[in-house]
Amino acid sequence: MQLRHSLSLMGALVLGSLVSGCGPEQDAAAEAAPVSLRQAELSTTGVTSHFATWLKSNGYEPAYNLVRADLDGGSYGGKASSSDTVVNQPVIFIHGNSDKAIGTGGLGQSGWNASIEYFQSKGYKTSELYATTWGPASASMSAYQYHSKTNVMKVRKFIEAVKAYTGAAKVDVIAHSMGVTLARKAILGGYATDALEGGRYYIGEPLTSSVDTFVGIAGANLGLTSCYQTGTTTYTCGNTNGLYPGYMTAFGVSGRSNYLDDLLAQKGFEGAFRYSIYSTADEIVGYGGVVYGSYTSQIPGQTGEKRYSSAPYGHFNSKDLTGAVQWSMVNKHAVP
Repeated sequence: MQLRHSLSLMGALVLGSLVSGCGPEQDAAAEAAPVSLRQAELSTTGVTSHFATWLKSNGYEPAYNLVRADLDGGSYGGKASSSDTVVNQPVIFIHGNSDKAIGTGGLGQSGWNASIEYFQSKGYKTSELYATTWGPASASMSAYQYHSKTNVMKVRKFIEAVKAYTGAAKVDVIAHSMGVTLARKAILGGYATDALEGGRYYIGEPLTSSVDTFVGIAGANLGLTSCYQTGTTTYTCGNTNGLYPGYMTAFGVSGRSNYLDDLLAQKGFEGAFRYSIYSTADEIVGYGGVVYGSYTSQIPGQTGEKRYSSAPYGHFNSKDLTGAVQWSMVNKHAVP
């Protein structure tokens, strides 16, 4: 399977030659480096021991592997001790395909370093900022990633765990790339089907009332434009649980991924406030970010959006350079 077939919101595949003919003005390798990714300042050893112990005691570990001790930078967050207080509403970060919780180097694997640092500069503590890695964090495996039962349930259980652990009435969720569509289904709940993992399964009741603000960055809510060319030849572009956008007929779009159609059947379920951040110069989404006349990164029924149209804002910098925008959406329910 060729790597060019894995143009699927894959955080680590950023070589321009792999997106030729699929993307707009710039390739990912040319995208300006994030201004603040001081990786040494963030712990890459995972969640705090206090949170890790709580996860184990409450049945989340090893069942869902939220700690991701197998990866350097595999997770983040937690209290320093039982006396640590949670003042700010907890923020949960969900990364994209091939990325991970905390970046430790490598193209497209910046993690949530820049966003976490910005929120910390605004007074947030480690006990109020959370992230885990839902995939293998490997570019070579990106074409095999899809909205699987394992991925959906990992995101779902992490949201549930953070809310329960912190005791917060609500949490905020900020997702990037394929993490957007994973997080949306995790919040929507209900039933889903994964033929490769046992068939139909139940996610749980909707978490809408548990989420204050949902921010989707560079998502593919209507499908991924590069799947126009690859068709359904990869797991990521699959028409069951992938990002296949379907095809246009005289009666409208037909054949879109069942998973995406399920998400499109309802609006407003992601939380009380719903925002999108995206760029029409996104080199991974491609085609100006438009799928059959609409911006694929917009969230149906969204409260507002921040749209960029040129460098340095591409697929990755729409995440790494927008900490202030994310913070404003979460804390002020406003688009700066």
